[in-house]
Amino acid sequence: MPIDQTISSILFVCMGNICRSPTAEAVMRQKIKQANMPLTLDSAGTIGYHQGAAPDPRAMAAGMRRGLSFEGMAARKVVMDDFERFDLILAADKQNLADLKAICPVQFQNKLQLVLAFTEEGIEEVPDPYYGGEQGFEYVLDLLESSCEQLLLQIQSAR
Repeated sequence: MPIDQTISSILFVCMGNICRSPTAEAVMRQKIKQANMPLTLDSAGTIGYHQGAAPDPRAMAAGMRRGLSFEGMAARKVVMDDFERFDLILAADKQNLADLKAICPVQFQNKLQLVLAFTEEGIEEVPDPYYGGEQGFEYVLDLLESSCEQLLLQIQSAR
């Protein structure tokens, strides 16, 4: 999905904000640092079950093996202010996107997309690795690195 506006802030969203969305935030942090591009990034969950918790240790271990930082991250639930505050709100899967659409004010619905909308791999959803093994976290990283790379290129070309 092409970016046709200036993006200065992105919110990544999954269900609990301990696996996929903090991993996406960490991947994008690394990419914008390498590109020397200032963007405001955050992540949140559609539920508040893990409120205040650090990202899943397996997600952090997989990410840290790739040089990612999860410093300062703590799970939080999406709040209404997020819809106005962020230019782009990217959901990990279709259920999270539907949950966001259900609570998002109509004037901000255009900000909602799937995080993998920018990848060319033909996969729409980031699978939830929570109940699987380490390979699931590696696969999530592969998908997010590809999509965030493409997203960053689109943001750069829209500026």
